[in-house]
Amino acid sequence: MSFPKASIRLVLFPLLLAGASISGFAQDPRQSQDPMEKPRNVKTELKKAYKDWLEKDVTYVITDEERRAFKKLATDDEREKFIEEFWRRRDPDPDTDENEFKEEYYERIAYANEHFASGIPGWKSDRGRIWIMYGKPDERETHPSGGQYDRPSTEGGGSTTTYPFETWFYRYLPGVGSGVEIEFVDPTGTGEYRIARNPNEKDAMQNVPGAGLTLSEELGLSSKADRVGGASMYGLSNYQREQDSPFSRLLLLTDLQRAPQIKFNDLASAVNTGVIEENPLNFDIRVDFFRQSDERVITAITIQTENRDLVFQDSGGLLQARINIFGKITSVAGRRAGIFEDPVVTTATAQELSETKERKSAYQKAVALAPGTYKLDVIVRDVSSGATGVRHIAIPVPKYDPQKLSTSTLVLASKLESLGNDQPAVGQFVIGQTKVIPNVSGIYHRGQPLGVYLQIYNAGIDQTTLRPAVDVEYVLMKDGKEVGKQPENWQGMSDSGQRLTLARLIDSQRLTPGDYELTIRIRDRVSGQALMPAAKFTIVQ
Repeated sequence: MSFPKASIRLVLFPLLLAGASISGFAQDPRQSQDPMEKPRNVKTELKKAYKDWLEKDVTYVITDEERRAFKKLATDDEREKFIEEFWRRRDPDPDTDENEFKEEYYERIAYANEHFASGIPGWKSDRGRIWIMYGKPDERETHPSGGQYDRPSTEGGGSTTTYPFETWFYRYLPGVGSGVEIEFVDPTGTGEYRIARNPNEKDAMQNVPGAGLTLSEELGLSSKADRVGGASMYGLSNYQREQDSPFSRLLLLTDLQRAPQIKFNDLASAVNTGVIEENPLNFDIRVDFFRQSDERVITAITIQTENRDLVFQDSGGLLQARINIFGKITSVAGRRAGIFEDPVVTTATAQELSETKERKSAYQKAVALAPGTYKLDVIVRDVSSGATGVRHIAIPVPKYDPQKLSTSTLVLASKLESLGNDQPAVGQFVIGQTKVIPNVSGIYHRGQPLGVYLQIYNAGIDQTTLRPAVDVEYVLMKDGKEVGKQPENWQGMSDSGQRLTLARLIDSQRLTPGDYELTIRIRDRVSGQALMPAAKFTIVQ
């Protein structure tokens, strides 16, 4: 039989009042238990090895998300897998047995401990932290004893005496910016350098009345009290660099506190999964091949975007468009043959912006590959807008027969420039002693020079003249008809028959708008072999 709820309360109430004298209704034993005897929910403390790894080894490069994830792990097996994955994500070439980033990272720690220690270990110092995070600076100016110092005009001019200080310069730091200058000062003379928050920190005469004046203070145009009090950075603010403003210095210090970016890790994930946002970015891509040896071929990957498709944002008074590029080359067996990831920055003033948007931005990566077929995955992202484009293409790397007449890819270039023997032949777009920027789209404005670049391999040599025994003609075709022809003059272009270079500019002023094909007819008079590489292009007004 059941009772209404109200009746139950009426029956139980008097029993509860008498509960103190009835053992069946005595106080809950859990409530009478000694609090000191209760089981405690205590999280197991990290073992010393894992705690040191987190707080010493990688404290400067682990991201906040990674740190939180590591602290949530429950077992040592999970922590070991996390650490393995942590280094793998930063490995520039995962297909090798060595992790170059990890090895260099611990070398940086050792260097910091050896060279930057003072009253604290080197890795704990400001110089040690920056060295461990970003490596050796591109330029480093040291003043280990301080002393007499003539200020540059950007610091107000005049002479003063300084504490020991150093200035480090990095051309580019991911997540921080370009042209990064970091100043360290040792005001105590103990060897413990600290990052300076303003250029006046190294001035030992800053608080000495009448000493170490800037040029404007000597002329009575400003007061040292204003500079010391912060009203004027140098007493000559018209000459102050933007990077020395209090806001820029504070922003730099904030950026340097963050862990370095895992370079374009989001792009690597996107190119692997194929997931791209609904904001496409169009870009052109082409691949050219140049023989390096019998077993290696230089594979030049060129990526080109229209500037009008990019978003320009103000950066220190200049307008900048920044794109990030990630590429992966994979063999047919699935083994990674190469990887590249780089930023590309296009800069313009406000007056140049409209003209710059009518141009293109180009990037090139050259990789030495063995002959065979590869898959190339490329993803390009506009940093400002998030617009993203991806391409998946096959690259058949040719095998050059050392006994046969052969050529490189015929490149139609937007820029063709001889560097000369006195200039180093390094950098993007450099092939031999020539700078060649391919016109990936193949579209030229009428009057724009048409650059032509081609290498010829295994050509015969005339033993009488010691010149290539090769006849070459440039032939222009339009609508299936020949509209121009010109022979090549080989004078001064011999390379002992191993490699001959064709590099010339063709005037397009006389070409009417339309589609064209350039064919280079090559005939070796010694072997009788002949080739006719060709390329198509378009002339517009």
